[in-house]
Amino acid sequence: MLPALRLLSFDDNGRTFPSQTSAEGQEDEQWQRGLLHRAVHSQPHRLESTSIPTRSFPLASAQLGVAMGDPANDLNGSGLVQMGSWPLGIFRYVYSRKLAFRADNFLGFQNPPMHGDYEAQRHWMEVTTQLPISQWYFHDLEWWGLDYPPLTAYHSWVLGKVGGFIDPSWFALLTSRGLEDPILKVFMRATVIVSEYLVYIPAAVIFVRRLTKLQGISSWNASIALTAILMQPGTILIDHVHFQYNTVMLGLVLASMSSVLAGRFMWSCVFFVLALGFKQMALYYAPAMFAYLLGVCLFPRINLPRFLGIAVVTVTAFALLLLPLVLGALYDARLGIDARPDLHGRFAPLPIFSEYSYLINFKAWYYPILQQLAQMIHRVFPFARGLFEDKVANFWCALNVVIKLRKYPSELLQRASLLATLVAITPPCFVIFVKPRKELLPVALSATAWAFFLFSFQVHEKSVLLPLMPMTVLLAGKHGLSKNVRAWVGFANLLGVWTMFPLLERVDLRIPYYVLSLLWAYFLGLPPTSLAVYSQDGQPTWAGFATTTIHSIFYLAMAAWHVAEGFLFPPQSKPDLWVVINVGIGAVGFGICYLWCLWSLVMESGIVDFSKAEKKKAKAQ
Repeated sequence: MLPALRLLSFDDNGRTFPSQTSAEGQEDEQWQRGLLHRAVHSQPHRLESTSIPTRSFPLASAQLGVAMGDPANDLNGSGLVQMGSWPLGIFRYVYSRKLAFRADNFLGFQNPPMHGDYEAQRHWMEVTTQLPISQWYFHDLEWWGLDYPPLTAYHSWVLGKVGGFIDPSWFALLTSRGLEDPILKVFMRATVIVSEYLVYIPAAVIFVRRLTKLQGISSWNASIALTAILMQPGTILIDHVHFQYNTVMLGLVLASMSSVLAGRFMWSCVFFVLALGFKQMALYYAPAMFAYLLGVCLFPRINLPRFLGIAVVTVTAFALLLLPLVLGALYDARLGIDARPDLHGRFAPLPIFSEYSYLINFKAWYYPILQQLAQMIHRVFPFARGLFEDKVANFWCALNVVIKLRKYPSELLQRASLLATLVAITPPCFVIFVKPRKELLPVALSATAWAFFLFSFQVHEKSVLLPLMPMTVLLAGKHGLSKNVRAWVGFANLLGVWTMFPLLERVDLRIPYYVLSLLWAYFLGLPPTSLAVYSQDGQPTWAGFATTTIHSIFYLAMAAWHVAEGFLFPPQSKPDLWVVINVGIGAVGFGICYLWCLWSLVMESGIVDFSKAEKKKAKAQ
């Protein structure tokens, strides 16, 4: 049943208020559909273009004007192009396909011996389709050994089977290494696109629909928010070029958040376990999600059945996720297939808790299970690799410019990283625990993800997509298109894709980077295409002045960096100068984004009532 249709007016902040009600109460669904059709497509009932906040969203307003049949915005004057925000969706599809089917734009192209991320994903399809399941996490670890959770392995197996039907040579064991067949590249790109369109996009659509319905947001605002989420430049540039399948994991997290909005906590647990099972980076969200689910079991009163249900469903989901790996290990052991044929039947200590391995009988029936689980955990959490491998805009890499951290023991750095991460995630987790409101979940997830990105172990540049996703979906919430929220969400996204520029430049993505970033900024009325988002309505505030000042400094620094990087060569003694400056600016900016998310969470939760303090201050005066 469609809700009663309201004609809406817009203020300069993109907020809506009802100006006229055309249906009251419950009406027949067919009658409402006809009314909605007339309101959108018929001249007498259409929304006037003057009610659209064109100054805030110039590109979106032009498109909606076309959808409403506004001659001033109709590109062909006929009123026939009625697609709303669909043109941007089509642009995403066409432009990402253009990126996807270029033959040379991936890290490692014609760069032996390892051939980059492309070869890693191809190799995992080779391993999972050509070897027994018990050998997946053990096979030739020096050549892109599998280091993601089991759901990624199952996903690679499915894709490898499909590709094997097309051309078995693509995934032939050992002989297919470094293969750069153009048709194989098209297939690999297609797997990313299909996976995204099956998981991420439906999850985003459903989440935005549920959140906007929950908070009474207009369909206009919902369309803008959804388009901004799907047009995020970082996700398009990274997943469609670097074979990361990040949007599958992000889509599963969105599905978990959507289930929370619907009050389906058990399904939320299932989707989140699947996200963890696909990429371990979903742990960035785990503390806040755990705190929220525990909070809804305890506040406003203890709900023991809900707690037990969440616990049982979570454990069961993990068990089912690991079941193919466990059964495969037992089956292979029964057939006499050794998980480590290189040992020729000899015993080797387990990779974790090695000092206790002598207590285990390696001929026992359960040993293959322990061996598989221990190896999987060891591969998924690579503490032996060090604090960081590449230059990434987080605290540790920025600190390394001043203090060379590699001279300190790895164990000490691990403890420091753990302590700093715990300190940073504790405040948002505490707030979402004592105030477990579903509308606070996105900003809480973003705050904890920023904490992990800034302080945790083995962070990659592409991990910035994790805090950006829940922060970007704030656009679909209450006041999501207000100037303040748009300014901060836009700042985080543009800074995030800017910090990935050195990575993107390696694969000749300079022009796509500029095109997608500027289009996204123009769509939301953000710098450098527009400064209107920083104009304060009414009486100026110190918060607004601080936001404008901070963002202006960073935008100017980013622009100056691009000019310097494009036209000036770094000193021979400092060949990485521009990258190091990028890291420093990005780390400070991301730290500010973390503080903004934490502040927003505290303010929205009402855990600290500033109104009482103001009243006391007024009385004292």
